[in-house]
Amino acid sequence: MKDLTAVKTEPLSTSVVRSAGVNKPKRSASRRFPSAALLPPIGFGVLFIVIWQLKGFHKLFHLELYQLPIPSAIAKAIQNNSVVLWNYSLYTGSEMIGGCIMGSAIGLLAAIAASFIPRAGKGAITLLAALNAVPIVALAPIMNNWFGDGVASKIAIVTIMTMATMAVSAYKGMRSVEPAYLELMHSYAAGRLAIFSKLRFRLALPHIFTALKINMATGMIGAIVGEFFISSRGLGFLLSDQIKLGNMPIAWSCIIIAAVLGIALYYCIQLIERMVIPWHVAQRNKQ
Repeated sequence: MKDLTAVKTEPLSTSVVRSAGVNKPKRSASRRFPSAALLPPIGFGVLFIVIWQLKGFHKLFHLELYQLPIPSAIAKAIQNNSVVLWNYSLYTGSEMIGGCIMGSAIGLLAAIAASFIPRAGKGAITLLAALNAVPIVALAPIMNNWFGDGVASKIAIVTIMTMATMAVSAYKGMRSVEPAYLELMHSYAAGRLAIFSKLRFRLALPHIFTALKINMATGMIGAIVGEFFISSRGLGFLLSDQIKLGNMPIAWSCIIIAAVLGIALYYCIQLIERMVIPWHVAQRNKQ
């Protein structure tokens, strides 16, 4: 007689799945290996630099080396002027970060105030958004005239350029609430402050982080362009000065450093976003 206890049985769900020929869903390569998602952009970047170094763009657009230096010349310029570039990067970075923080804070406070007073707040947000229509080339001389040629004028420029984006985006997030959620909160007798803190503000967090990412790029543009007019330090001042002198490797070094600084700050905001709102659908899809 066979020993029945030696017979191994499978769970019913497993046997049904196998008999139906259904396989378990496999995780994509980008989810199993997060670094795999970085391979395409890194590969494209390396290919871009190689073509640039081999003067492919010079032949394509009929450019000379004094118009577009090759990457090796730019790298050598960065190495030979590392101290000056580092100090000027810190100077411009402080202007950008300070202006972004102030502009984003003012825009967020304006959006919060507008969400409590919808009728008047919508018009106020529209007027605040009109600041984006002011050309920076017109704004920079005015701010330099008001606050001098120091850090304060550049921070003021970045502040004005960034607060409208935050105000519009945050206000949209706070007002884009499903009616069913509001009805549920009202059924619990929640007040306006509780609805704002537990519902409106939480749902607006993705919009707020999106505005912060946009402000990082906008802030860098504002700080550099502000230094074009009246300044004695910063990447914008050095870029303008070296272009006038025809020293293009150093000028392009300023452009590369500004781009790297903007990208680094962008990913810092993205990292903070993942830690603050891991529940958002956009963050869950990245896991």
